[in-house]
Amino acid sequence: MDILKSLGHPEEIFNLFKYKCRSVVPRLDHDSMSDSLRTCYAYLNQTSRSFAAVIQALDGELRHAVCIFYLVLRALDTVEDDMTIPLEQKVPLLHDFHTFLYQPDWCFTESQEKDRRVLEDFPSISVEFRNLGPEYRDVISDICHQMGVGMADFLEKKVGSMKEWDRYCHYVAGLVGVGLSRLFSASQLEDADVGRDTELANSMGLFLQKTNIIRDYLEDQREGRAFWPQEAWSQFTSRLEDFAHPQNLSSALSCLNLLVTDALRHVPDVIAYLSRLRNKSVFNFCAIPQVMAIATLSACYNNPQVFQGVVKIRKGQAVTLMMQATNMSAVQSIIAQYSQEILQKVSMTDPSQEKTLCILTVIREKSLCPAALSTRAHHLSPVYVSAAMLLAALSWQYLNATTGQPPGGADMQGH
Repeated sequence: MDILKSLGHPEEIFNLFKYKCRSVVPRLDHDSMSDSLRTCYAYLNQTSRSFAAVIQALDGELRHAVCIFYLVLRALDTVEDDMTIPLEQKVPLLHDFHTFLYQPDWCFTESQEKDRRVLEDFPSISVEFRNLGPEYRDVISDICHQMGVGMADFLEKKVGSMKEWDRYCHYVAGLVGVGLSRLFSASQLEDADVGRDTELANSMGLFLQKTNIIRDYLEDQREGRAFWPQEAWSQFTSRLEDFAHPQNLSSALSCLNLLVTDALRHVPDVIAYLSRLRNKSVFNFCAIPQVMAIATLSACYNNPQVFQGVVKIRKGQAVTLMMQATNMSAVQSIIAQYSQEILQKVSMTDPSQEKTLCILTVIREKSLCPAALSTRAHHLSPVYVSAAMLLAALSWQYLNATTGQPPGGADMQGH
């Protein structure tokens, strides 16, 4: 099926073949690992298709630290996601989860989630956590503690305002970005400033999490979960679940586009963060999920399928992005390409049109101007984009709408 979907993209077929042959995924020396560490990498491959390859490509001892960090947070997230665990049991579990890292025999066998194995065999993970250096253990334990408290805080309340959406995403993903950045610096593969700039690191996590929340609308609704912020959806409907009804498609798309626009405002920070990285394996690890996220957002924008099924980028497309996103210039080109795709879909009647065009203008500046990458001092909020640039973008949309020609030019294609 993936081959058929890629027939119009012959480069994806070649890249899929290379991926199937494992030529782009590093092979680990399993013979030198302990039994528990081999088990951890097996769990990594079972629970993550996208992160497993890039984690295994990290240099030196950072690879094991990030693998364990991922599995600890996967276990924590499995507790949060499990709707069968009563609140009176779940809240203490989340609050105390970081302490289980130091309890050799602790495990949890009552979960019904698909990734429950990481809880049932938590001793295999926690023993490898304790084998890490203190500089890594301190980061992982601290982030696990903060995330557990934050997750518990949102168990009994819905995500209301847009600020609360940012706060929720900070707890479940922004802290991951902060923790990873601290691990990068602790490994000395990256400068200390990378670990200290929590604002940029938080944006990296928020961009990924918001993309997932936007894409997973229907799945979350079917599972009884709701993560779209009420401040957004209440502008268009009285009940979030009503977006799944065909008669509400217009309102649903308006809300969808509003949330995609909000997620896009993190892209300038993503560009600034990636521009600071110096180690190639760390860069690849950080860049690949981000380019997959903007490709996913482009696929979701103004797409009715978000409310009818599953929106996914093609596997060949994902593999191609993995292979291309290996330097800053390539990442900028990819971001420019998918930003252009979103721009082509912006409707003159969409309620968020002006804000969408604003942030796309900022992203275009950042992705096409290397000089802007050296500092955040010149980072402009979309609110402060010049009136002239906004007028130009609006005029561009109007001309293309009236002439029937698709917007864009060679300079935005990125390749």
